[in-house]
Amino acid sequence: MNRTQCCHPFDAVLIVSFGGPQGPQDVRPFLENILRGRPAPPGRIEAVVANYMRYNGISPITEITRRQAAGVRQRLADAGVELPVYVGMRNWHPYLADVMAEMSRAGVRRAIGLITAAHHSYASCGQYKENVREARRRLAELGLPDVEVTYVESWYDHPGFIGTLAQHVRVAIERLEPPLRHKARIVFTAHSIPVSMAESCRYCEQLQTTARLVAEKLGRDDWTLVYQSRSGRPQDPWLGPDINEYLKAEHEKGLEAVVVSPIGFICDHIEVLCDLDLKVGELCRGIGLLMARAETVNDDPMFLDMMTEVISRTAARYARFQPLPVTSR
Repeated sequence: MNRTQCCHPFDAVLIVSFGGPQGPQDVRPFLENILRGRPAPPGRIEAVVANYMRYNGISPITEITRRQAAGVRQRLADAGVELPVYVGMRNWHPYLADVMAEMSRAGVRRAIGLITAAHHSYASCGQYKENVREARRRLAELGLPDVEVTYVESWYDHPGFIGTLAQHVRVAIERLEPPLRHKARIVFTAHSIPVSMAESCRYCEQLQTTARLVAEKLGRDDWTLVYQSRSGRPQDPWLGPDINEYLKAEHEKGLEAVVVSPIGFICDHIEVLCDLDLKVGELCRGIGLLMARAETVNDDPMFLDMMTEVISRTAARYARFQPLPVTSR
């Protein structure tokens, strides 16, 4: 029996993320997985394909998530906790179901789960937990032992998350010309979701809390929260304001500079690189609005410390008692 098994009932960590294509040949099958048979607005698929092809069909999300997992694994080992850290993706390789089958075959029976989304909604967290349940049912169909998953607590307001975001905003502010640094408005962004979905969860409230805490840590009171990357039917109401519309309107009112901080994203993947760096960047250049974009948390050591801390806290919470069979964040 190893040190980990002596201390708590968990024998692995599972990091669950969105996934992304790893080459041009992956892009269309990847998008088919996302849609899962649902219709898409006319022209939407081709537009998204074009976005991915700007980056040779490769999304950085898989590599960044693997670096996050490696950082967590090393930090746990440094603390004397020898837990393997697995990465399972919802929409592409390594598929969650395949990874959980690998875990089961390796003897894993109870895992600590961390979904790479700080703010809770069905789209950001709920559907991933459904995918975990589906993967566990698949284990039973394959005749493999079950892998129970206990999720870490919420971390949208964790000091390590807030501190990482604040530091990245500071770096972005420093990229502006000195006369503009104190004038720049911090524009926090997150993925838009349907209003009907937002009404049934704490997504907006948690985003507002994250934004407020980052602004307070920076000592800045000129900030706002907007949304991006809407993907639904035009006739359905989604969260706004849209970042593009907001920036155009505020520039007309005299706004000179912005620092865009994508707090709703955990790594610089396509929706950050394309929707912000390319499209919003082009808009700002076109209207004469100066913009600096803050890096997401990615694999910043401070964020990896935070991930390790919330995982370790979950392990400690069940040091004496095993979690109930069905647990969720």
